[in-house]
Amino acid sequence: MTKKVLLVDDEKDFLDTLSERLRSRDMEVTSSTDPEEALEIARDGVFDVIVVDLKMPGMNGIEFLRCIKDDRPEMQVILLTGHATVDKGIEAVKLGAMDVLEKPADFDTLLDRIAKASAKKLVLLEKKDQDKIHDIITKHGW
Repeated sequence: MTKKVLLVDDEKDFLDTLSERLRSRDMEVTSSTDPEEALEIARDGVFDVIVVDLKMPGMNGIEFLRCIKDDRPEMQVILLTGHATVDKGIEAVKLGAMDVLEKPADFDTLLDRIAKASAKKLVLLEKKDQDKIHDIITKHGW
């Protein structure tokens, strides 16, 4: 199954290179250098994982994470940063980030995290569907 990835980073060259590398691994990639635009894309689209830069002008990765988790709690987010701190990493994980990787991230590690994020999202969506079915059955007394 093709993984659908949204990449968000204000560094266009980095974004283009990473997009091409992921596409070469048969992933469907959408990208944006604008976090506000990416948030709209994420809200309207279907993605297995969002890979977002921590430090961007305007909206940073933590703010992006908060917004997307409010709207789509099942969405899996991996943060990339060239400015890693333990505090930011802890904050990101508490807010629901799948992982925080330091730039330049090892490509194989990133691929592994994308695969795990995709699997986790699938499990969360299946549980959500099971809960809906249970509610319907309980409500109707079947």
